Amino acid sequence: MTAVPLRLSFAGGGTDIADYYLKEGGAVLSTTIDKFVYVTVKQHGTLYREPYRLNYYNAEHAPDLDSIRNDIMRECLRLVPVEPPLYVSTVADVPSSSGLGSSSSFAVGLLHALHVMRGDRVSLGQLAEEACHIEINVLKQPIGKQDQYAAAFGGMNCMRFETDGRVVLEPQVISAEKIRTLFDHLMLFWTNTTRSATEILTKQRQAIDERMANLRAIKGHCEEVRRLLNGDFNPAALGEVLDQTWQQKRSITDAISNGQIDQWYDAAMAAGATGGKIAGAGGGGFLLLIVPPERQPAVAEALAELDRLPVRYEASGTRVLIPLGH
Repeated sequence: MTAVPLRLSFAGGGTDIADYYLKEGGAVLSTTIDKFVYVTVKQHGTLYREPYRLNYYNAEHAPDLDSIRNDIMRECLRLVPVEPPLYVSTVADVPSSSGLGSSSSFAVGLLHALHVMRGDRVSLGQLAEEACHIEINVLKQPIGKQDQYAAAFGGMNCMRFETDGRVVLEPQVISAEKIRTLFDHLMLFWTNTTRSATEILTKQRQAIDERMANLRAIKGHCEEVRRLLNGDFNPAALGEVLDQTWQQKRSITDAISNGQIDQWYDAAMAAGATGGKIAGAGGGGFLLLIVPPERQPAVAEALAELDRLPVRYEASGTRVLIPLGH
């Protein structure tokens, strides 16, 4: 069994898409959190008739690899083959399509488990790149590379996406006190709505050429967040940068926000939040806010119809919880 953390992206989202970074280079600053995707892979005995028994939000009994309906499961098993019969199961701490990178965490976790079963020596960078290959090259998802690298490596990182295709990971060495202060100011609310990241990111890709100025500004916000975290940390200033990046991002395509999200965001700001954004591609999922602790009761009251998800910092990336043979 593997456990893979989910992530929160503070700034730079959208610049990790190849249509942008191959032209100008991208940058994202994100952190992993103490919410996880768990993946179990078990080799069944010969008493089981089905070569593949799969459990996620659906259950599948597949006679062969090509019959597997779950795209990520099928392509991970194709890339890192393990002799059937196999049982594969996954469960997560949050709903799918929530904007916290759960699909990529699942891909990284399944690949990690399969490599362990085979006895392979595999690096975190290899896991991230294999997950990127499956999601972007094989499945043609219009997504970037930040989620896979966050899931594999964990912690707080500035990721740079170079014009030659390389990904450079810069771990942010920040004191425990500063991380505690940051997370004490975070509020995460579940909007109880999901929207296909594929749909939103497809629209974003189609608009990239005419929205290059927005993406340049978003990339610049990543540098601002990095400087804040590595200098005299001011949570209010971080909130202001998140607000700026949200205003830039929501102007790229009308699929990123909607009237209801705007209403919640405005209510939170009026109650004392200094800034925030919708996590992930947008359109629903989680609303991330920066709020001084003394204003959090007022913000919680203003968003009383939404469920709050408490989160803390997670320093580790993908890891094996139960090794083969246990």
